[in-house]
Amino acid sequence: MELQNRKIVIIGAGHVGSHAGYALISQGLAEEIVYIDTDKKKAQAQALDLSDAVNYLPGRAVIRSGDYSDAADAQLMIVAAGPLPDMSKGQTRMDTLRQTIEIMKDVTEAIQMSGFAGIILNISNPADVITHYIQHQLNWPPRRILSTSTTLDSARLRRALAEAAGVDQKSISAYALGEHGESQIVAWSVVTIGGKPLAQLQKERPDTYGKLDLQAIADAGRAGGWVILGGKGSTEFGIGASIAEVVRAIFRDENRILPVSVLLDGQYGQHGVYASVPALLNRHGVADIIELNLTPGEQARFSASCRTMDENYQLSLTL
Repeated sequence: MELQNRKIVIIGAGHVGSHAGYALISQGLAEEIVYIDTDKKKAQAQALDLSDAVNYLPGRAVIRSGDYSDAADAQLMIVAAGPLPDMSKGQTRMDTLRQTIEIMKDVTEAIQMSGFAGIILNISNPADVITHYIQHQLNWPPRRILSTSTTLDSARLRRALAEAAGVDQKSISAYALGEHGESQIVAWSVVTIGGKPLAQLQKERPDTYGKLDLQAIADAGRAGGWVILGGKGSTEFGIGASIAEVVRAIFRDENRILPVSVLLDGQYGQHGVYASVPALLNRHGVADIIELNLTPGEQARFSASCRTMDENYQLSLTL
């Protein structure tokens, strides 16, 4: 039996793209990675640097630079091109929309010409809006294009809650939903610690869990990326691990449920908008969308987040 070579093309050889590549090869999730970047010297340098690391990693992988013709036989494409928000100007992820769309016009045209027919995982910001823009421009099957979106925000939320509650973050189930950005919400009504609803723990243990400041925890989760960006100029390790988690679920056909940005078609009362919700991932991409029982207040905030993303998506089509 001939084994299929797991090949990934990464568009963008910057901080995020390079750490995505390292997370993928260190976890043995790809046999071949090809970097494509307008800065060809940088793409080649990243590929060489990662190739050197392979010598001391458990698995084997070929990492090289190339062009869009290399995408024809790839199973998955990671789009990681675009500017970082300028914190000195108070920019949010959404404020980079115009710049990123200019880049995506060339990227989508090149994808169309490449012969690529696999799954697209976008991480270029504003992630939810850009994923929708790429899907529209390519007329891509919605279940085969998604974004990591709040996969990372949910990890940041769990970290903040773990620190406040004094439990390990892996014992917590909690989701940030909606936008990978400022309008994201926390579905506190479905948060569990050790399998027990947080709301119940707050009633049973008013002196500990009852004293948790949920708004402050949500704010800390949402601001986590800004703290990292302000401290060192980029986020790298968290997003790299988040990408690897999503790719693993797809390549290993795990039927794993993760919070990712998908095109909603009636779920959560939303139509025609990309938003981050729990979704079941396997080798087909997005196999199912899980609808949480949100409270009326959570639903209202989620709907508001979706309106923000839809308004900016409509704007993206005019740029």
